[in-house]
Amino acid sequence: MASKVDSFVKIPTIKFTKLFINGEFVDSISGKTLETIDPRTGEVIARVAEGNKEDVDLAVKAARHAFDSGPWPRFPGSERARIMMKFADLIDQNVEELAALDTIDAGKLFSAGKAMDIPLVSSNLRYYAGAADKIHGEVSPALAAGCTMVVKPAEQTPLSALYYAHLAKLAGIPNGVLNVVTGFGSTAGAAISSHMEVDAVSFTGSTEVGRKVMQAAATSNLKVVSLELGGKSPLIIFDDADVDLATQLALTGILHNKGEVCVASSRVYVQEGIYDELVKKLVEKTKAWIVGDPFDPKVQQGPQVDKKQFEKILSYIEHGKREGATLLTGGKSLELGGKGYYIEPTIFTDFKEEMLIAKDEIFGPVMALAKFKTIDEAIERANQSKYGLVAGIVTKDLNVANTVSRSIRAGTIWINCYFAFDNDLPFGGYKMSGFGSDFGLDALYKYLKVKSVVTPLYNTPWL
Repeated sequence: MASKVDSFVKIPTIKFTKLFINGEFVDSISGKTLETIDPRTGEVIARVAEGNKEDVDLAVKAARHAFDSGPWPRFPGSERARIMMKFADLIDQNVEELAALDTIDAGKLFSAGKAMDIPLVSSNLRYYAGAADKIHGEVSPALAAGCTMVVKPAEQTPLSALYYAHLAKLAGIPNGVLNVVTGFGSTAGAAISSHMEVDAVSFTGSTEVGRKVMQAAATSNLKVVSLELGGKSPLIIFDDADVDLATQLALTGILHNKGEVCVASSRVYVQEGIYDELVKKLVEKTKAWIVGDPFDPKVQQGPQVDKKQFEKILSYIEHGKREGATLLTGGKSLELGGKGYYIEPTIFTDFKEEMLIAKDEIFGPVMALAKFKTIDEAIERANQSKYGLVAGIVTKDLNVANTVSRSIRAGTIWINCYFAFDNDLPFGGYKMSGFGSDFGLDALYKYLKVKSVVTPLYNTPWL
């Protein structure tokens, strides 16, 4: 189903479009700007400063000075915690505007941003604020550890990152601690990865770019690298599963945020005993799925983030058809008022693991659905991927759940649930999904370095 895009429009005033360096919003040195596009319409929202190597040099210089000479790393942990708590409070107070910025910039559902995504940011800050005075030592764990940083948001979605920088300053985070350089990955991102004064890089994005980050780190100063990369996550549904629950998990697993989620359940394996029943329910629910203006509270799926991603998804759908998979439903773009980057929820069946729709991370609302007979077959097919970010299992049999969860090579296994994140639950991938953890104390430790200090004690009665 489709929803019109000319209602429920809530365009906030774009307040921040410049780079944020050393506590101030500044133009890029070159004076260049880049367009940020509203994917609902394809129209320009604003022009944002386009940072490059020279701007990164300034931001790194500010961050290095703040680390080497500034107060932030020297504050007691309790003082960093107090400021981080204030930062979190300011995020909560500005949740509507932050959610609206992500909606017009990325096509995310306004209701989901307001109810889940933005509150998770403030919750994450509070979690690490609680650890700041307990260090026995991604922005939240780095701040808690006393680090300073340069943030380079995706060029498609820079607006909310700049707003967060504004709130960080209001919260009392000292100048130079948090810097934001908007720009392209090939220039600003590459400059960060190869910079000799950057001690560590944490990157979230594609495996292709993750390789480049590692290469740049290796050929510069061997900086520490943490990567959260792509996924092609399997959801395995067994005969004893609750079919209604399994159908809902499969649907939301691939269609949440229009499939632009690294953990999307893009490969769904269903045991043959319930396959036909589940497929029927899945098609019914998919055809009733509402695509449209992400500000509309009735809408379940907004537009893809930009034209490039929109066209990439449609090309994968054509690959699926050519390679012999069966198109069960969807497969076309939606023209809502003749504008925007909307795609129908799409399901393929009868796929093989060597097909592109089964191998590559599509990052869109495209599910590949297959039937299996035995547990061993399900495990083997689930592991036939270069990725290993997450996996889902739907079964009432604890023995099956234990066997499969221990056999699948993925960093997180969700049993009878999906998208079950928690601040205390480490999150990271296996294989080409990267390494290093987000969330939990594991994420904090990657921003700390062990040092051994030895002092001899002379003329002491204790020796």
